[in-house]
Amino acid sequence: MKLAVALVLALGLGAQTPPAIPATAESPKPEGPSAPLLRNEGHPMAVAFACTEDDMQWAGMSCSEDQPCPVYLELSAIETVGARIILLGNIHSESTTLYSLLITSEDGGATWHEPNERMRGTGLDHIQVIDFQNGWISGETLVPVSRDPFFLITSDGGKSWRLRPVLAEGMPGAIQQFHFESATNGVMTVDHMQSAESSRYELYETPNGGETWMIRRTSDKPIALTRADAGSAGWRIRADAKSKSFAIEKLEGEKWVAIASFLVEIGACKAAPRVLSPPPEPESQSPAAPASPPSLNKPRPKP
Repeated sequence: MKLAVALVLALGLGAQTPPAIPATAESPKPEGPSAPLLRNEGHPMAVAFACTEDDMQWAGMSCSEDQPCPVYLELSAIETVGARIILLGNIHSESTTLYSLLITSEDGGATWHEPNERMRGTGLDHIQVIDFQNGWISGETLVPVSRDPFFLITSDGGKSWRLRPVLAEGMPGAIQQFHFESATNGVMTVDHMQSAESSRYELYETPNGGETWMIRRTSDKPIALTRADAGSAGWRIRADAKSKSFAIEKLEGEKWVAIASFLVEIGACKAAPRVLSPPPEPESQSPAAPASPPSLNKPRPKP
């Protein structure tokens, strides 16, 4: 999150109030394979995000109509294979990671979609794709601390991703490095950070493409892999202060060429406007009963 705050300050976003999106209980989020396409029309694209009351309560955000809470996009890693471009990142407030983000283009950056559901309080860090079918993404839950590291695994070229945890539920830690030599054999290192139950660093190995992992080594000092995921050569994500966006660029010869860009500032959270109840209607009163006419049969007094 320190990197996210630094990017916000570097891009000059903190002093401006973004267009606020009112929070409603029914606000949808684009999730899964049905997420709407983003079309690259030559200017920075805005990833859709609709903030809900539940989001604000979960993140402990105090957002009013007059002082909305800005929401930002952060892109952290890129991988390519053929015309496919895969971007990793998250959606966050000024202090809290709200959702993970996986966004993919199958046509060299012309259109983009989200092939996997966003996960609350989660970040995606590193990616490796070894062929047109098999790939891995590492991530972990970030709120309130780094814990429950996992892999997203694809074996159908990124059309779908399945989540596979690597530690017991609730254990602190994050995947520091990983590398797959083939579709089945891979290694990874885990940093348990503040855990006092075991050595801080561990080396794991998988024989089945990341479905299960076996511990091979523990250490109180960092364990370096001889090879680790290094991202896609010839591609980069660059924070562009002028357009307040993340630029996706490809190296062609000695020149970096822009392929696509995504706005950093994608909206805001704010309380839903109060709906005032109409004043109660005055109670209807029954009309007063007419006075009874004098009786015609009333006896006259005697003279």
